[in-house]
Amino acid sequence: MNDSSWGSPPQSGSRAGYWGPVDQGPVQGAAPAGPAYDAPEAQQTRPMPIVPDVPAHGGNQDDDRGAARLGGPLFRDEAFRDETHQDVHPTHRGASGDGTFRHETPSAQPLAAVPQNPEPMPDVPQPAPAPQKKSAGRDLGAAIGVGVGLGVVIVASLFVVKAVFIGVIAVAVVVGLWELTSRLQERKGIKAPLVPLALGGAAMVVAGYVRGPEGAWVAMALTALAVLVWRMTEPPEGYLKDVTAGVFAAFYVPFLATFVALMLTAEDGAFRVMTFLVLTVVSDTGAYAVGWRFGKTKLAPRISPGKTREGLLGAVSFAMVAGALLMQFLIDDGTWWQGLLLGLAVAASATLGDLGESMIKRDLGIKDMGTLLPGHGGIMDRLDSLLPTAPVVWLLLVLFVGSG
Repeated sequence: MNDSSWGSPPQSGSRAGYWGPVDQGPVQGAAPAGPAYDAPEAQQTRPMPIVPDVPAHGGNQDDDRGAARLGGPLFRDEAFRDETHQDVHPTHRGASGDGTFRHETPSAQPLAAVPQNPEPMPDVPQPAPAPQKKSAGRDLGAAIGVGVGLGVVIVASLFVVKAVFIGVIAVAVVVGLWELTSRLQERKGIKAPLVPLALGGAAMVVAGYVRGPEGAWVAMALTALAVLVWRMTEPPEGYLKDVTAGVFAAFYVPFLATFVALMLTAEDGAFRVMTFLVLTVVSDTGAYAVGWRFGKTKLAPRISPGKTREGLLGAVSFAMVAGALLMQFLIDDGTWWQGLLLGLAVAASATLGDLGESMIKRDLGIKDMGTLLPGHGGIMDRLDSLLPTAPVVWLLLVLFVGSG
């Protein structure tokens, strides 16, 4: 073995610990002597490259890191740094002064450069909203109680003494006229004369029962004339609109109600009136029940947002079934198919009457015509579907089984 290769003085730029004098003992970091490290193999060993010192403090941090990196594919550090020389790993490899590699933690970045990633707050489960319950918009218990009470009065007067029932119709007409004229004056400033309307309305009902259709027409004409004359006692301002509203009220409430009295004049008049009342109530009930449960498509949203096409189908279905049963078992000489047509006509007229009343109330900007009947509103709110249905039922019954 050639000792000069291990005992020669250190070359310029070399570091202690790599090569040292022979007489100083084994060099730190050198391989031990032995058969595996004979002289020929030792001469072929390449010297370690000189690694510059890394400044401990000061200077540019990027420059320091660049000086600590070794060139060449053997010491490439791209796995820990990207092309912008930003650390993508918590630590990066650097060369220490003794030729070994160690993990070096990068210095802290400025506060503004540290991404703010606050720990997300745990999701707090929100309580599920309570399901919305459909509401009828009225006191259902009070409405049912009042409806049953009215039904008892009507049935008792209808089958005991017919004249009493005529009195019930006349009272309902007068109260309805009072509600209508009061709302017209409050909301529109229209002064339809109530006195001639109330007297003429009651006379129309009585004349229709006593003298038939001719008596009803005559009473209607006289009532209209009384309205024109009565209004002349006041200043002419607003005369036209007042008398127009008065004639409209005379036709809308008492004249249409007179057809109920005309039905009562037949031999089976009580059953005809009962058929009329039951079919109208069944139509309204079917429309409410089906519309409340299945209603989705609005029938006339600008007039009555609560009415649906599904409710109309319910009204037709309920009324046709009830009409077939009533005509077959309650009306003399009636048949079930006549009842189907009667029920269809009642469903249509009752719906149109309800929409007409809703149109009036929307024009006046009110929800109900009155507050006389708890759960129902006023008398006019219950007569809205009955009034236009009365002439339809009277006419069809006359066509089917005669005026008898």
